[in-house]
Amino acid sequence: MLVHIRRTFANARVVRHLSTFARSEFGKKAKPWRWVMTGVAGTSLTMVALYSGMRPRGVLAATLLDNKDWMSSPITDPKEMEKNPDLMRIKMEMMIMDIQRVFCRALEAEEDGKKFQVDKWSRKEGGGGITCVLQDGRVFEKAGVNISVVTGNLPQQAVQQMKSRGKTLSGKNLPFFATGISSVIHPRNPNVPTVHFNYRYFEVTDEEGKKHWWFGGGTDLTPYYLDDADVEHFHKTLKQACDKHSTSYYPDFKKWCDSYFLIPHRGETRGVGGIFFDDLEDGDQEDLFKFVSDCAAAVTPSYLPLVKKNKDKAYGYKDRRWQLLRRGRYVEFNLIYDRGTKFGLNTPGARYESILMSLPLNASWEYCHKPEPGSEEARLTEVLQNPRDWV
Repeated sequence: MLVHIRRTFANARVVRHLSTFARSEFGKKAKPWRWVMTGVAGTSLTMVALYSGMRPRGVLAATLLDNKDWMSSPITDPKEMEKNPDLMRIKMEMMIMDIQRVFCRALEAEEDGKKFQVDKWSRKEGGGGITCVLQDGRVFEKAGVNISVVTGNLPQQAVQQMKSRGKTLSGKNLPFFATGISSVIHPRNPNVPTVHFNYRYFEVTDEEGKKHWWFGGGTDLTPYYLDDADVEHFHKTLKQACDKHSTSYYPDFKKWCDSYFLIPHRGETRGVGGIFFDDLEDGDQEDLFKFVSDCAAAVTPSYLPLVKKNKDKAYGYKDRRWQLLRRGRYVEFNLIYDRGTKFGLNTPGARYESILMSLPLNASWEYCHKPEPGSEEARLTEVLQNPRDWV
């Protein structure tokens, strides 16, 4: 009987100590009777919180970010991310953080010790982003991988732009949420193509309180010298990602890509295409998210083999001159026609350094330049003027 009494008082002291710990870790409102002890053995104690709202300070971020190795801490508060893991905006942010890390690390591995500069920024209107830039490398003259997670109210220009695409949005200054990843890689060697990809998720709440959402994105290739095997590999990898979800996706989105990246005043496309889609909202949201995730995950295997194959090939002044001229076309498209650039520049609190990250470090324009007939430059131009099927 005496032994039992001693154990009772001993347990009471342990509970009192745990209560003190709980109050210090969880706040003054923590209630000691909501705690139980399991597996008391010597000094080993395992505590289980019966009230789900009581979570240790500092533990939250550790459980969410554990083993993530992202380029930076996320834009959204980790506490909110763990509290709402099933929200699409949270799932999308975590996915693009993963893609940014994988792609940046893969590019760094091709350099001679050059690393990405990581610039985490915020905007007073709401949200922010993480811009990763590698500049003046041996392999990559300029490589940018940017993610953004922004909130605010849509300016009237942006609302009109969406209405012109068929969106039915009633009201002005509508609350919105947008998150996405965007990247452009400009290599130094003209034998290595430029690649661009962008995957995004958008939410808008109209004046009646109805939430509209959709996905958009794509991946496209811009070579300076045409290597058919490289382009075929690129398109096959994207097609495999699309075919997991629908065999109609690749042909439809490949055609859309050729149309979207047309430079009308030049009568040619920016590159040899890939996939492009926007306003993707018909169907199950989770299924569409998985499709977008698979497309984003296909970027690294579609592009890195091309870098490895061509980064050390010899080139001369003529090749470099052609590369800079083609980059001039790239700049023309991005500043005149690209929908994402125009939306970013029209958004209040826009961060112009990140929006213009897609522009190359060097580009050139020559008056009335035309490639020599029968040259490799002319062969590429023919394909740009007449897009072809690659798979």
